[in-house]
Amino acid sequence: MSAAAAAGIRGQTPCELVAIGERVGFDGVGLAKASRLVAKVDSAAVRDGFDLYLHGFIVTDDGRWVVVQQGMNGERRQARRYHWLSEGLKSFVERPHAAIDGPGQGEIINLTDRRAAVSRQTQLDLLQSLGPDGIARKLREVEAPARSPQPQQGLLPHLVMPAHHDVRPSDVFERRLHATLAAAADRGPTDFSQLLLVGGVGPRTVQSLAMVAEVVHGAPFRFADPARFSFAHGGKDRHPFPVPLRVYDETIRVLKSAVQQAKLGREEELGAIKRLDDQARQLERHSSGPCVADLIAQEEQRSAAYDGRSVFGWERDQAPARIGNIDGGR
Repeated sequence: MSAAAAAGIRGQTPCELVAIGERVGFDGVGLAKASRLVAKVDSAAVRDGFDLYLHGFIVTDDGRWVVVQQGMNGERRQARRYHWLSEGLKSFVERPHAAIDGPGQGEIINLTDRRAAVSRQTQLDLLQSLGPDGIARKLREVEAPARSPQPQQGLLPHLVMPAHHDVRPSDVFERRLHATLAAAADRGPTDFSQLLLVGGVGPRTVQSLAMVAEVVHGAPFRFADPARFSFAHGGKDRHPFPVPLRVYDETIRVLKSAVQQAKLGREEELGAIKRLDDQARQLERHSSGPCVADLIAQEEQRSAAYDGRSVFGWERDQAPARIGNIDGGR
């Protein structure tokens, strides 16, 4: 089998592949894309201290290919090679290398590791939820302390909580709260009647489960406003509203049932809960609803119907009749 080869600095290789493809008859455009992806992965997704300086792309007439890239660490005077093989390649971003040859470097940033799947998804979620402008704004906020002459706390994982105790609208990322409520209204009737088959689960319990789902399946960047999660089950001090015990008990019951069923190999319930979180993220860009203050007022009005309780005691009815099936399903 004859072979066509293209090798050189990665900026030239895609153009050479397109030209060779036109002459030989294979998909040069597709191979050019593969060339760029391979170079991008080893320069951006694998951060091991080696800068790429050589990109060799060898391709056969039937379109199969091998890539050998080389990086250099000037300070250590060491080189490292990255080997790729098209045969058997299932993903460009998860364990794609046929081999990596070079001295061990200890702990590195390797987003191609299968354990980094959550990190990769989180980066996509960050882009979708904030957009390029939002990410740039967050980056400026992070970099601002470094430019400040005043000593600042190191950039370690931490939460900065407000000085006040009560939950205020300014403490809550309102659009995410709206998305969670919308997801509960959208997915709830489908998943929780046909999949969960847990009798008595009502819309208010599904709302709580949607917020619990985000805590379970979420990522740190989504927890910038932890006050939002207090809307699942309130607070014993009545902030943002008394604990709705009926909803609280139903939520625990559903979660226990889902975990027990999963241990038996039936993961429909856990899957339904996760889909609440997935749906919330999809709706986040265009969801809307009442303001936070109005949502709190609604919960306070319905508190007695949910068996609301705080350290101050049981809540009294604020409406002439007890609310029926919306309270968690009982």
